[in-house]
This record gives sequence, structure tokens and C-alpha cells, in this order.
Amino acid sequence: MARFELRLPKMGESVAEATITSWLKQVGDKIEADEAVLEIATDKVDSEVPSEVSGILVEQLFSKDDLVQVGQVIAIIEIEGDSVSIVEPVEEAIITDEAVEIEKTIEVARETVSVPEDFSGSDKFYSPLVKNIAKEEGISLSELENIVGSGKDGRVTKEDILKYIEDRKLEGEEVKEVVASPKLVEPIPQKTQQAVPVSVNGEDEIVEMDRMRKLISGYMVASLQTSAHVQSFIEVDVTNIVKWRDKVKTAFEKREGEKLTYTPIFMEAVAKAIKDFPGINISVEGDYIIKKKNINLGMAAALSNGNLIVPVIKNADQLNLVGMAKAVNDLANRAKTGKLKPDDTQGGTYTVTNVGTFGSVFGTPIINQPQVGILALGAIRKVPAVIETPEGDFIGIRQKMFLSHSYDHRVVDGALGGSFVKRVAEYLEAFDIDRDF
Repeated sequence: MARFELRLPKMGESVAEATITSWLKQVGDKIEADEAVLEIATDKVDSEVPSEVSGILVEQLFSKDDLVQVGQVIAIIEIEGDSVSIVEPVEEAIITDEAVEIEKTIEVARETVSVPEDFSGSDKFYSPLVKNIAKEEGISLSELENIVGSGKDGRVTKEDILKYIEDRKLEGEEVKEVVASPKLVEPIPQKTQQAVPVSVNGEDEIVEMDRMRKLISGYMVASLQTSAHVQSFIEVDVTNIVKWRDKVKTAFEKREGEKLTYTPIFMEAVAKAIKDFPGINISVEGDYIIKKKNINLGMAAALSNGNLIVPVIKNADQLNLVGMAKAVNDLANRAKTGKLKPDDTQGGTYTVTNVGTFGSVFGTPIINQPQVGILALGAIRKVPAVIETPEGDFIGIRQKMFLSHSYDHRVVDGALGGSFVKRVAEYLEAFDIDRDF
């Protein structure tokens, strides 16, 4: 029998690690090639890891909620075959006293970085070192989650937790001084662990947020704390677009095998407007502005559980309408079926969300960090409107919608934010009703 090492696969250039959310196969289970062995989660997308071979799962090297780096071996699968393993060959080690000492050192290191079970209930990522420091210092999970991290994506680093411990010791010394002083008037407030809410009348249902909802919650609050949100609104006459789509949608689906929705038409206009106003296609890091070369449009899409995710159309300005429609449909379908890959949600430079899907006339969306703008598409409605003609003005029925542009006022002023959304409207209203798709 041979042993195969199942490794955490590469999930995109910007994804370096993932958390194991569940094991779909247990030790001793038979596994078929391409069958899912475990489920993982990055900070954006949940996905499955399939086996490359058929065999028996003989070892799980990580537990649920463990953080794993791309390329690390996560499981061992025993497969049929001779004694030659199909994994990458490793030179046989010569056992010496020095090797024994190294092995002992490794064992001590493993014990040092072992992850305590006390913090397994947290949805935040903590390194084994941080968890062990917290355990040794008697820091509870609620305290750990309240520490503001300075690492990547707000993660708590070794320096962060050591500073927290030092501050806590200083606070304790101050409390001792106050207690020893006869001038004590008010008690020192103590930190308490957040209690689980209880239904007062016994009829309310209390449900804990799922992992995705907790992540979304954190992203939304962080965005509002980071960017100075302002909005510009404009009403657009899309009558020609509605008429054109009604005229060509059947032929489009027959020729391309894809449904033609309004979204790719709007995305096309947004990409063109960004080329006219590249100041919208930026991000901010501290006191620096990063001007993005590529136009990668994020589109808010619904997941099967009702949550939203933002997959990205890469180089959207280089796509024609057919290519845009295929990209939109592909990402939307894979979002609904849970087939998005982590890299599908990375690298966005501007986001579009369709609040009109839910009947909203307009909305004030929250910026998807680290971008500086997001456009909300309102519902298309038949409304009475003034129509100007050479013979005079008259009232007619037109198809209209609102565009709502939220932008970061730290780096995008009203002139740029308003001009950009106005340009999108101009492209939509100038839509050629005789164009081919």
C-alpha cells in the first residue's frame, strides 16, 4: 500500500491560508477520486477540498477550526499500489544522537504551539502562539476577541496580546493603589463576559449569527469606521434599454445559450465611465492613494443561505456585451450553488449592487473596502415624464430608475463622485436601440 499526502490546494494568488470548518470524511472512510474530503473557509468564500486519488483516509493532520497554510499536508490517504509512495520523495534520514535531540526539540515545539480547545468557539483567526499566551495568562475568549489587532485583516499579533497583558497589569496596580487609599469613592468597573441574550417572554427565538453573517457584520462596521460615506443620486431614463432588451433577449439566448439581463448592460456603462474618471478606481492605504491599473468590477450576488457575496469580473472594460453577460451569469450561478472559488472574490476595484431586485427605488450602500465607491441600481419603473420635442413638451410614460453612488469623501470629492454617476447615466440614456449584441 502507498500513502498519498492531501495538501491544501492553491486557491488564488491572494489567498495564502484557510480555516477547516468541517471534515466530511473520517479516519477509516473510503474516498473516491474527486470526492470532497473536508470543507474550508477563507475570509470570503467557503469551499470543499476534493481528493485527487481513491483510497482510505488514515490520518487527519488538522482539526476543525485550525488555520492551514496553502500547500500544507492536511490528510494522509492510503491507496492501492506497491510500496512506492506517490508523494514527493524525501531522502531517508540517518538516525544519530543529534537527530534524536532534534526530534525531541520538535516535540517540545509541537506542545508549545498546541491549540487549546478553549478558543475553538471563536470565528476570528488566532495563531497558536497567541492562543497559548492567552491561555497561560488566563485571558478569556471574550477578552481576546476585544483586543484590537494590528496584523493583516485586523488579526491579533504577539505584540498586541503582550501589550494588552502589560496594560492589564498596570490597570491592576492602579486598582490596588486606589483600594489602599482612603480617598476611594467609586468602585472600579470590572470587565464582564458578554452574556447570551435571554427571551423575556419565553416566545422570542434567539439565533446565533452564522460565520458568514459575522464576517459581513465585521466588514460593514469596519467600512463605516474607515470611510467618510457620502452619496449622490441621479434619475435615468432607460426606456431604450428596456425596448432593446425585449427585442433581442430571445435571439440572444438562442445564439449564446445565456439569458440577457440588465446587469451586464449596466456593468458595461460603469466600466466605460470608470475609464473616463479613473479617480474612482483607487484604494487608500494610510496616507497613500493607490491608482488601480485594471478595472475589476465587483457585483453583489446572493448566496443560497440568503447572505450576500461580491464576486469580481476581472478586466471588465475589455469585455464586450456578450462576454460581460457570460461573466455575470457565471458568477451569479456559482454564487447560488456555492461553487465560487476564493480568487473569484479578490481584486475588485469598484462594486455594483442591484437593490432594485428587491423592489427598492434607491439605496445607500456601504463601500466594499478597500475600494472608494459603490453604485446601487434601483428598480426600473414606468413613470410619467416630461418629453421635450421640437414641437413642444408633453407628458409620456417612460421607463426610469435611480442610480445611488456612495463614495469615500476622504479622497473622492462631490464633483468627482457626482460627475462619475452622471456619466454612467449619460451612457445608459444614449444607448443605441439599433445596436447588435
